[in-house]
Amino acid sequence: VQLQASGGGLVQTGGCLRLSCAASGRSLKQYAWSWFRQAAGKEREFVAGFTRSGGSVYADSVMGRFTISRDTAKTAVFLQMNDLKPVDTATYYCAADRNVINSNIRTQSAYHYWGQGTQVTVSS
Repeated sequence: VQLQASGGGLVQTGGCLRLSCAASGRSLKQYAWSWFRQAAGKEREFVAGFTRSGGSVYADSVMGRFTISRDTAKTAVFLQMNDLKPVDTATYYCAADRNVINSNIRTQSAYHYWGQGTQVTVSS
């Protein structure tokens, strides 16, 4: 499985971006599918994800501002990011795996497949 992330860029505080992550032409039904981010000098952290059963999960820091969605064919997942803040500046990665259980959805080591990352920079 290959994942391709895109949609990053430079925005001002309060702006919005929509990230996309496309699977390599195949459906990822029954896969957990998540977004993580890593700011400079910090560890990678969970942002938002879909459980294998389709439930959405969010980090507290983005709740109410970010929305994860996916296409009906389950070949792509999106992250709509609104009201962006400088603390959201990071490289964003998508990840997927069919063996992630709900309690591990926030654990990066639970994911086997990763996209290459897309940079999001929020200026103050």
